[in-house]
Amino acid sequence: MIKNGKIWPYAIGISIALVFSFCIATVVVTHQASVQESDVYMTNYQDADARADDIFKARLAFDNKYNIKYMTKALNTDSTIIKYKVTDKNLNPINNAVIKILVSRPDDKSFNIELKNPSIESGVYTFNAIKLSKQGRWDVMAQVDVDKLERFYNLHADTRTKEAFEF
Repeated sequence: MIKNGKIWPYAIGISIALVFSFCIATVVVTHQASVQESDVYMTNYQDADARADDIFKARLAFDNKYNIKYMTKALNTDSTIIKYKVTDKNLNPINNAVIKILVSRPDDKSFNIELKNPSIESGVYTFNAIKLSKQGRWDVMAQVDVDKLERFYNLHADTRTKEAFEF
């Protein structure tokens, strides 16, 4: 059989079987991987994609009327107090904003911490101290509503550095 030069059908059959088994292995391995949905706008990505234009227009309308500033000095694992300051364009404090905060690890949503009911003083919204369970990067996502205007203010922050930047 091999001497007659008819090995190529067996080689093709083995190659097809190998490719098929690699496809199955890829599906099994990716199915077991921890895949997290994006929640940049505190919703699933399908909803955010469907509302993308509205979210962008709402941000522009909010930014034309109000300022928001992240006031937290740094994140740490022991005790982090999240603070935001909301003012109008004349720097007058806004004390009637509704702010919802989600502190999350970018790779694992099981560490999510939701913050509500801040204390408010002169436009500074201060949330109760939280403990972060891991060192490293955290996403601090805020949804700010003032007078029917909405803005998402999402930050990358790290327990190892003081800098935080918007994404």
